[in-house]
Amino acid sequence: MALQTASLLQAAISTHKERKSNASLKETSSLFGVSVSDPLRVEFDSLVTGSKQFKRKVSVGPIRAQTTTATPAFNQSAQEGKKTIRKGNVIITGASSGLGLATAKALAETGKWDVILACRNFLKAERAAKSVGIAKENFTVMHLDLASLDSVRQFVDNFKRSGKPLDVLVCNAAVYLPTAKEPTFTAEGFELSVGTNHLGHFLLSRLLLDDLKQSDYPSKRLIIVGSITGNTNTLAGNVPPKANLGDLRGLAGGLNGLNSSPMIDGGEFDGAKAYKDSKVCNMLTMQEFHRRYHEETGITFASLYPGCIAETGLFREHIPLFRLLFPAFQKYITRGYVSEEEAGKRLAQVVSNPSLTKSGVYWSWNQSSASFENQLSKEASDAKKAHKLWEISEKVVGLA
Repeated sequence: MALQTASLLQAAISTHKERKSNASLKETSSLFGVSVSDPLRVEFDSLVTGSKQFKRKVSVGPIRAQTTTATPAFNQSAQEGKKTIRKGNVIITGASSGLGLATAKALAETGKWDVILACRNFLKAERAAKSVGIAKENFTVMHLDLASLDSVRQFVDNFKRSGKPLDVLVCNAAVYLPTAKEPTFTAEGFELSVGTNHLGHFLLSRLLLDDLKQSDYPSKRLIIVGSITGNTNTLAGNVPPKANLGDLRGLAGGLNGLNSSPMIDGGEFDGAKAYKDSKVCNMLTMQEFHRRYHEETGITFASLYPGCIAETGLFREHIPLFRLLFPAFQKYITRGYVSEEEAGKRLAQVVSNPSLTKSGVYWSWNQSSASFENQLSKEASDAKKAHKLWEISEKVVGLA
């Protein structure tokens, strides 16, 4: 998320770490073109059979493209397809502030989405949505505390009882405790950053997967927000402490610091590293979802780094000097500054843009605000580690 160069600046203002005054935090990944299927390239026999593949291709394409052909049969099919279009339903975790709130606003303003704000503080979320001008008819607040697996299960039960279809799930909420000297724990005794950012979202996604499968929406998606600081193939990702899951022994032991380490790799507690490790878990989880379920369900599984949001509540636990200098550092030194509003629009693209339907992708944006498929580090793209992480996580949250 907003940590593209957070670790770098912290290193620059700390007396015991090396100076990195010449570091440039510009994106170094090459741009890759995203191939978008042309919805008009549909064989006539597919039109007659009305296959699921045809429906998806027609639905994600621009509406005007459906009406430009002179073929009567196609026009009739397109008209029937438009009758089934409804407002989409999207759940966004951590939507009472920051990136989540900005994304909710961007989607609600289109008039095409009903947004479920999944948040710990019901009243705060309600006030926040109204304060940014989200119309009352376009949002619903539901209580969710990702630091409690019981709360996750209760949220899922309440959502299912609502009878609403689920078309997109956005796992956005995050805990970042870079200055913590001692670990804080979730209701079940897991280290808070990993317990919230990874395990809470893992359980939520697994329990809502069937709802996504059953969606009749043109493009159903599960999106997990990643971070560049967990990616050790970037400059920011190489600023200590670096993300490293090791052999996952700490996670297998329960992350409770009693019978095992509170850290995933089994090491000593470090608040900044715990956050970075959790983001690696998020990106590995997204890829494992893709490998296990995309072909079978047609669900798009994706992660993203929307840019460095230098002014965000995510940094509220950081030292005051960092919070003072970081926005200026981003604006005038690295020129990587991205506002919450802009980042929200980018995440909204991953939710709804027809050109971003490719599954298994880690999206980023260049300095011209154009999206591209970013490259993950070796660890964040390790298929064997992703499989192992999945199996251990299932046991830890009680799914296996």
